[in-house]
Amino acid sequence: MIIIGGGLAGLTAAIHLAQKGQKITLFEKETYPHHKVCGEYLSREIKPYFDHLKIPLADLLPKNISRLQYSTPAGRSLEVKLPLGAFGVSRFSLDNLLFETALANGVQVIREKVLKVEFLNDHFEVGTSQNTYAAAHVLGSFGKRSVLDKNLDRKFFQLSAPWVAVKSHYAMKNFSDDLVALHNFKGGYCGLSRTESGSINMCYLASYDSFKKHKDPEKFNREVLCENPFLESFLAKAVPVFSQPLTIAQISFEKKEAVKDHMLMLGDAAGLIHPLCGNGMAIAIHSAKIASEELLHHIDSKTSREQLENRYRKRWEATFSRRFSTATWLQKILLREKMAEISQSLISKVPFLLPHIIKQTHGSPIK
Repeated sequence: MIIIGGGLAGLTAAIHLAQKGQKITLFEKETYPHHKVCGEYLSREIKPYFDHLKIPLADLLPKNISRLQYSTPAGRSLEVKLPLGAFGVSRFSLDNLLFETALANGVQVIREKVLKVEFLNDHFEVGTSQNTYAAAHVLGSFGKRSVLDKNLDRKFFQLSAPWVAVKSHYAMKNFSDDLVALHNFKGGYCGLSRTESGSINMCYLASYDSFKKHKDPEKFNREVLCENPFLESFLAKAVPVFSQPLTIAQISFEKKEAVKDHMLMLGDAAGLIHPLCGNGMAIAIHSAKIASEELLHHIDSKTSREQLENRYRKRWEATFSRRFSTATWLQKILLREKMAEISQSLISKVPFLLPHIIKQTHGSPIK
């Protein structure tokens, strides 16, 4: 069995399947550890599943996040307690922990870039920059946008991808360990939370039209982000840890297929949730569980490939469709300044509304 991509979803699926006796080969072009553009907010819903897989998340000493602060572009803010809570943990440390756990469970990790996947006579042929490999099953976990998406002729790849994401870490004493902050600005939104390293992760999503008017992230920070008083205050006091911010362009939130050319897609390869919902990491991990369980059921019960694919599609939709639809309308509201201010006024008068909305974008503990 082959897994393409060694992010959260790919590594978690590799661990799950290897623990059930499957021979797993995982392809990842990057070395570990490395930083990734990510909000680095991990919902506590994943904890029972990680415990079951014996993934020692506690060894990283992640921050325990229990409060959300939200502000509009004009700086009107409110704060609520998170219904379930989250961990503040960097992808640098978390991905490396999963990588080491996968190796300990017998997963073979090959550092080659996958360029082509073909389904031929009930098996897959996976072509890399160096070799060709064969497998009965392939899981696609290659992130938000890949050359493989283009080669597979996926519909979303042909559509507009008008978003840019920027991430950096900062040192700052006066920021609570238990807080995640979401600050709106014109054309986007920015998340702040502390990670296990002590650094504060700042990750924001901006429209490309807004971003391209400025020459670099630093200028964009000064001229756009700082119009929000909270972000202005943060950037005035915080000291950058990275020499340069990390950026990703051409981000699309268009609908993707959970199965493409008989390949089960995981994490961002199956669907990308708006970062303002703060739950992409947990969704990636949960998708790995669903795919692993359905593959094992298929192997044990000797069902057809069509039955496997249909069961996975149905579970994906049942588990995540509400979260994605909620995220879509939330983004439409919050990226319109007047609507953002109106919604803030409403939530201030009905304070239980925001925790209810948060529940719609998070799941229950994964058992």
